[in-house]
Amino acid sequence: MRRMEFKMERQGLLQEGQRVSVTEGVLPSNYYYIIDPSLAMSGNFPFRERLLAREGRVTAIEEKERGFYVVVEFEEEDGA
Repeated sequence: MRRMEFKMERQGLLQEGQRVSVTEGVLPSNYYYIIDPSLAMSGNFPFRERLLAREGRVTAIEEKERGFYVVVEFEEEDGA
């Protein structure tokens, strides 16, 4: 199981327990992920930390000083 945090600009776009799919973006030395359809965006991950799953489940939504953050769990094999 892998957990990732995504930044969501507005409250109410996603709900806990909701199944989501992500799209992978590529930068010169990193990957980033967007919850479809452009609801929230991850930070950058080095190539060695690439996400293999493309679907997950929202486990938490947190309001922090800098905005709303969505925690998504993805089912991946350990060491993958």
